[in-house]
Amino acid sequence: MSGGSEEGFETRAIHTGHDYVDGTGAVIPPVYLTSTFEYGNAGGFDYTRSGNPNFRLLDRTLASLEGGKFATVFASGVSAITAIVSTLKSGDLVIAEENVYGCTFRLFAQVFEKFGVRVNYYDFTQPAALERIAEEKPVLVWIESPTNPLLKIIDISAVSQAADAVGSTVVVDNTFASSYVQRPLELGAHLSLLSTTKYTNGHSDALGGAVCTNSEEWRDKMIFAQKALGLQPSPFDAWLTLRGVKTQSIRMERHSANGLRFAEFLEQEVKPKYVRYPLLPSHPQYEIAKRQMNGGSGIVTVDFGLSLEKTLQFVESLQYFPKAESLGGIESLCCHPASMTHASVPKETREKVGISDSLVRFSVGIETVEDLIEDVRSALAKL
Repeated sequence: MSGGSEEGFETRAIHTGHDYVDGTGAVIPPVYLTSTFEYGNAGGFDYTRSGNPNFRLLDRTLASLEGGKFATVFASGVSAITAIVSTLKSGDLVIAEENVYGCTFRLFAQVFEKFGVRVNYYDFTQPAALERIAEEKPVLVWIESPTNPLLKIIDISAVSQAADAVGSTVVVDNTFASSYVQRPLELGAHLSLLSTTKYTNGHSDALGGAVCTNSEEWRDKMIFAQKALGLQPSPFDAWLTLRGVKTQSIRMERHSANGLRFAEFLEQEVKPKYVRYPLLPSHPQYEIAKRQMNGGSGIVTVDFGLSLEKTLQFVESLQYFPKAESLGGIESLCCHPASMTHASVPKETREKVGISDSLVRFSVGIETVEDLIEDVRSALAKL
């Protein structure tokens, strides 16, 4: 899975985006903590809401790493989602994966629905979803792969081909995979969306989002949304993210190795109701994952088959997995989706797509994996 350049991923992550050093010889460009710029400057900057050197450097780097021509950075992943959805008009139809991120569901249901945007949800691991694209001809097809939190793997190439046939735009939320593990644009998607808060930055210290594309039209729409809706990140967060992405490859290799080992432990020793990890042979879409992912990333989802009370007791007993939302940092975290990330999704809807009260999502960090395994053993023993 090449990045569309002769240089390797690691080289581009480290060496792309070294402008604006003002003749100082600075090896790392500075943070441009300014709200405005003197008119007529060489970079064409005027006001940070509509552009900043730190944004531009991160744009260039993420576009390269995603194998695309353009990227636009935002204040958060939800800001990036908002930017895309803001291009729709009343009456437009979106077809989305039914196991969509809770905040995406909330944004569609509680914000954009009242403006006349319609969304139909389908299971994109089933061929029938591709038939719905052909029949309904949506403006957007919105998928995640892996999905949050069930880690369903969607065949991005197949979805993109079906969408191309009817002129629909495919949006892939690539947050759970990362640019290192998967590049949707190279698989035929039109837009690749990232919450850079997660694996891109990787240190749980900066919020951000990005939309990557090969389309000049979509690039212009994203720049307009960034400026008109005030969705821009802070220059410092953009700087932190550019710093973090330089180590993405080695972090993702460790996340993936730890994730697989952790998932194997759970499946073989704990024997819960089920374990989901993209590169476990037991995963229902294992063959697709092997084809379109360069590693399994660091998320492991487990249904322990316990009561709600016992599940919450278990997660509270963990030492190295603080119960917290978010994921993708160097440290491990755990999440109880039913009461946290997907609490905004109605219980009936959650359970219909498999988000039970006994489901736990682990973000496996880059610690010593045997310590993480022993932590889970100890917490389960307390039950």
